[in-house]
Amino acid sequence: MKQFAIAIVLALTVGLAACGGSSSSAGTVTGNWTATLTGSENLSFTTSLMQNSGTAVTGTNLVFTTSTPCFTSGGTQTGSFVLSGNFNGAITGAFQLTITSGTPPGNTLTMTGTVNDNTITGNWNLSGITSGCSGTGTFTFTKM
Repeated sequence: MKQFAIAIVLALTVGLAACGGSSSSAGTVTGNWTATLTGSENLSFTTSLMQNSGTAVTGTNLVFTTSTPCFTSGGTQTGSFVLSGNFNGAITGAFQLTITSGTPPGNTLTMTGTVNDNTITGNWNLSGITSGCSGTGTFTFTKM
């Protein structure tokens, strides 16, 4: 009986140890991303996203790789990611990101979609006061 109890405890210990070992960024959107937006405007940009805790997401190093009068320099990025699943490191969930222009001021790009591991797909909306800075379409965001 004692050997049976030891075998059970050992099996449980091995089973629980197999569940651990994930990195601190597992289950988040933290990393470098590239976006392609198509629709009434065709835009591309790269950014670094950081999700520290909870659902809040911030972005840094925003660089538009297509010419646009809407976002010539500066700007802020804020958003959210709500994890709905994490199976062996493959994440899924709802994603939202808002980019507000620095220069010229008054332009806002909102992206809403679904995360599926290293890809985010969804819809975007651009509104602003600069001429030509309005439109809608779909996007693909890919982790680099």
